[in-house]
Amino acid sequence: MAAKSGSELEQPMSVNFIRNMDCVKGMQGLADESVDLIVTDPPFAIQFKAKRSNYNRKDSRVLEGYTEIQADKYLEFTRNWMTEAYRLLKRSGSAFVFSGWNNLKDILHVIDETGFITVNHLIWKYQFGVATRRKFVSSHYHCLFICKNDKERNFFIDSRYSKEDQVNGGGSLRYRDMEDVWVINREYWTGDIKTPTKLPRELIQKILAYTSEEGDIVLDPFLGSGQVAVVAQMMGRKYIGYEIVPEYFEFAQSRLKEKQYRFRAKDVSTAPGETLPIFGT
Repeated sequence: MAAKSGSELEQPMSVNFIRNMDCVKGMQGLADESVDLIVTDPPFAIQFKAKRSNYNRKDSRVLEGYTEIQADKYLEFTRNWMTEAYRLLKRSGSAFVFSGWNNLKDILHVIDETGFITVNHLIWKYQFGVATRRKFVSSHYHCLFICKNDKERNFFIDSRYSKEDQVNGGGSLRYRDMEDVWVINREYWTGDIKTPTKLPRELIQKILAYTSEEGDIVLDPFLGSGQVAVVAQMMGRKYIGYEIVPEYFEFAQSRLKEKQYRFRAKDVSTAPGETLPIFGT
């Protein structure tokens, strides 16, 4: 299926929706340079097992259906979705792509191949890694901060802290916040419905604050539990997302529709949960 250009899509851009479908097919229906920000955590091609005992998760609370990519198909897989992402991103926009170390080389290769410019190679350091016996524990993810045009991309340096804000004991709080190693804890949704992988709210909030404004369109091609779309909704951004796993899609749909961050019962359509805070009030 050939990608549709902006001139072929005469209808106004539709926003604030998610779709249960392959992201490449979904993105092919969007107009050229129509997205302000892309934040996504694609499959890592590591044969991830969501319910392994060393993750200490109860099966009844972890949604089924995690879809992995074969390692020998990962370069092609990455090329397909990132080519569409490049077409959709505005010249003023940015993208953040998360990755483990195993197949990072394929993502870096496609970044250069498609024409993306690397702004930062960020490290997200979290508080828990899977125990190992014959190697060091992996306790971080890579995050590639990339753009289409480095001179035109938006960056809102004062969105979180001013030059005058100080950490306790002295030193610039803004400088510390802008370092390229981000120490942010994972979220443990004890007793709550969850998907096996998700980015913490604090991490997404930081990305959205620095690289988008209210009303901007945020795209997540690999939506999962809906975390990026949910935080975008919280922060007054518009969202578009695609998720191929029906169970994850339905969970994300419930979170967005009911404006709830976490669900504390098995029936996500009616379960009481944490109401989304309204930012800016």
